[in-house]
Amino acid sequence: MTSYKLARKAADLALDKKAYDIKILDLRKVSVMCDYFVICSADADVQVKAIADHMRDELKREGQRCWHREGYDGLRWVLLDYVDVVVHVFLKEIREFYDLEALWGDAPSEEIAA
Repeated sequence: MTSYKLARKAADLALDKKAYDIKILDLRKVSVMCDYFVICSADADVQVKAIADHMRDELKREGQRCWHREGYDGLRWVLLDYVDVVVHVFLKEIREFYDLEALWGDAPSEEIAA
């Protein structure tokens, strides 16, 4: 699976659990860290967990291994690292505070709608 297809699949899986304000940032020309960020929001910590768990489980079924994960202790910002794609599942207010879209403002972005 290409890195874009993985990012798009993660975004679609976020929609399954009612994530919103979903964006894919294309970092290929602005960073060597990874190819794409997938960023989405949730309204409650249980929804953050549901989104992250659903992504991890479904991507694992497709042979995609999550190499690292962070944030399960607080469930305010969960990060799932698939090497070329890094997924960020935020509580809305935490996303607004860190504002990754502004930090990576040079990266082209794609909004994913339901």
